[in-house]
Amino acid sequence: MPLFASVSLMRFFYSLCALLLLVPGVPQAWAQRITFSGQITEAASGKPVPFASVFVRGTSQGATADEAGRYQLTVAGPVDTLAASAIGFGTLKKRVSSPAERQVVNFALSSGSVFLGEVVVRPRENPAYRIMRRVQEQKPRNDKFRLKAFEFDSYSRTEVALNNLPDVVSRRKALRQLTQVADSLGIARDANGKAVVPIFASEVLSRFYQLNEPLRKREEIRRTQMRGATPREGSVVSQIMGSSFQDWDFYRNWQQLLGKDFVSPIADGWKFTYEYELQDSVLVGPDFCYQIGVTPRRAQDLAFTGTIWITTDTYALRKLELAVSPEANLNFVEQVRVRQEMAHSPAGQWLPRQTRVVIGIKPTKGSTGILARLTIINSGFQVNQPKPLPFYDRPLETALDAFEVPKGFFEQNRPDTLSQQERATLAVLDTVRQLPAVRSVLELADIAVNGYYRTGKLDLGPLLSTYSFNNIEGHRVRFGFRTTPEWSRDWLLRTYLAYGTRDGRFKYGLRVQRVLDRRHWTVANFEHRRDLDQVAFLDNDYALDNPLFEASARLGNISGSRPLLRDLTTLRLQSDLFRGFTQRVVLRHQQFRPLYPFAYYTGEAQPGAPTADQFDLSEVVLESRYARDEVLVQNNQNRRTAIGLKRWPVVTVRYTLGVDELLGADFRYHKLNLLIDQSIRMGQLGRLDYRLDAGYIPSTVPYPVLKTHLGNQSPFYNAGAFNLMRYFEFVSDRYVALRAENQFDGFLLNSLPAIKQLNWRLVATGNVLWGSVSQANRRIIPLEDPVNGGLLPSFQSLGRLPYAEVGYGVENIFKVARVDFLHRLTYRNSPGARTFGVKVSLQFKL
Repeated sequence: MPLFASVSLMRFFYSLCALLLLVPGVPQAWAQRITFSGQITEAASGKPVPFASVFVRGTSQGATADEAGRYQLTVAGPVDTLAASAIGFGTLKKRVSSPAERQVVNFALSSGSVFLGEVVVRPRENPAYRIMRRVQEQKPRNDKFRLKAFEFDSYSRTEVALNNLPDVVSRRKALRQLTQVADSLGIARDANGKAVVPIFASEVLSRFYQLNEPLRKREEIRRTQMRGATPREGSVVSQIMGSSFQDWDFYRNWQQLLGKDFVSPIADGWKFTYEYELQDSVLVGPDFCYQIGVTPRRAQDLAFTGTIWITTDTYALRKLELAVSPEANLNFVEQVRVRQEMAHSPAGQWLPRQTRVVIGIKPTKGSTGILARLTIINSGFQVNQPKPLPFYDRPLETALDAFEVPKGFFEQNRPDTLSQQERATLAVLDTVRQLPAVRSVLELADIAVNGYYRTGKLDLGPLLSTYSFNNIEGHRVRFGFRTTPEWSRDWLLRTYLAYGTRDGRFKYGLRVQRVLDRRHWTVANFEHRRDLDQVAFLDNDYALDNPLFEASARLGNISGSRPLLRDLTTLRLQSDLFRGFTQRVVLRHQQFRPLYPFAYYTGEAQPGAPTADQFDLSEVVLESRYARDEVLVQNNQNRRTAIGLKRWPVVTVRYTLGVDELLGADFRYHKLNLLIDQSIRMGQLGRLDYRLDAGYIPSTVPYPVLKTHLGNQSPFYNAGAFNLMRYFEFVSDRYVALRAENQFDGFLLNSLPAIKQLNWRLVATGNVLWGSVSQANRRIIPLEDPVNGGLLPSFQSLGRLPYAEVGYGVENIFKVARVDFLHRLTYRNSPGARTFGVKVSLQFKL
């Protein structure tokens, strides 16, 4: 997955941009060596030749020009001749005899095409189509996935800068001074003369391994260095800079980019998405190639425009230079350009040797933008030498000393030569990070991303939970903290204390985590907390994925969701038995103290029999989770995050045993639960996400222990809830729920003349729930309050007819808004039921 597919990384830089107020640094002097610089242009037109090569013949010294044809090459030792070359041009040599330490040498390249023979154009047949059909036929022998295994050394460099700075921003004193430093160090301005201000750079050296059957990947991060506005060492963002998360593979039908699926120019359905033009036959290194231009049939489609080079003998993808059309249905994206060269492996298949990517992000037309440059250079290829299967169990292994980079290490171990622009970028970043003002900005950005304020060995927060209000607690104030890796890498402590002004109660929580074994991610947790909770949200934590929904559901008047005071003590142990298979054992004790009228029969369920209004539970929970090929990254808080899409179903099986009379527990019961979710690519139809949730409770217990299906009475759409169901409307002890959502991206709307300019995207949703409650679980709740009299709040279960709702909507309205129109198909006559609703949500999607 390419770098900026990571939403967390994008949020980090957008938060930084919102808070950025940098001050300048001091220029640094470079070592005194002979430095050549200049520009490479076309002799015929004078236009720049992007990504041309400049080198000293007979040596390994060389550099690659940028997209404007500018280069800088620093060499050690006497040099008498420089040479420049580019695809489609002849090699040009120039003598350099001056002993000056800095020299300007420009090159004007002449056409140097190599014609392989006559191309016959027949009626009704595009000559490029014949070549593309042969590409499809030869895919099996050229695709790297046909190898048993392969491995290589990888160097990855990422540079991020701010551009398009508005005048009101660029005139600020601190930023003006920083711009002066950038100018003095030779950082080129953009086409409009506005400054480009570096904010972040990283370099990673690693060894990458891939086994293809079964598919397994492993990357060993050996050295990594970050400069400028860097995320924390050990964070998820800091670990996804390597080769395994930047897999630009155009042999696949879709290239995932920025969280979207772009159709590859050599995809199986190439003819339905692209137009092709055979432009030339040229020499690319030692390989004769067809040069073919590609353009999308519809400008709004998620496809590329540019040029591909196909070898004439094996019909393999040798090289490509592609860009995303500015008219593509994407948000905030100003430009995307990819240049890749492939290397022929000893087994015949082709592997990526060099990849260069430029990504420009701009929230609005006149706002400050983000410009990211990515360089990946691979070498030391070995093929068909698979490692033992357990070798791949840890897909990402970061050396303990990976962040401890000796001075000058990357200068000695880079496989390419930095351009003047890149050297200047690192100089600015090394300087400004030392200034107090910059450190303050980074602290604020870190708070915006993580929600905590770091003070040495402690993180204070989460800050957003410091204050809230509801009708039970009144004004709620909370203070908490967690330890950092500076305190311990294998121990984590979290705690908080809260107080409500209306109920006068203190609430608190304590959690201790110990990492016992990182290889198999064996972790022990202890937690104890006493806090306000709600029956409507018990056992629904996975569905509270919309911050707006969660905030609105837990604030204000929460009586309808049946509040209770809950004491929870948990001891949990989990471990990965093998790749993708996680086993968890939980010992849990809970005390339920309802804050609303509640009672249940403690013995025989009949009027006048003994009742109680509170209860305790002791539970043993066994859970197994299997996620094939899932890549998990541990952050510096010992939490694991799944990177990438759920290409295979993720299956979770959970069994809960309630043990009576243990620590005063009142019930013995059993619970079974099955959860399956997956994300499926649908080609031109977008992406389908589904979740199957099934459960069975064959025991007699009060309804707070049963499954309360999550409703949604807020105005905000929640993909994990039944959006036209009321809070606590339905309860079940046996159920099957299926939720599905299809995001069509630009399907249909991209073809409508009056609509396609808006870049709206269709979505469709459907929720179906089958469920019921046994007679025993109905009878355990008395109809009347045995203490105060009057009817007790009861619950409702589904009948033979399933609950069903469907929806359709439009997302990407003003690039951030989504509107869903929902219809309730069943139980339309239930008291208070809404048969139609409109809900909104805000989302960050490219």
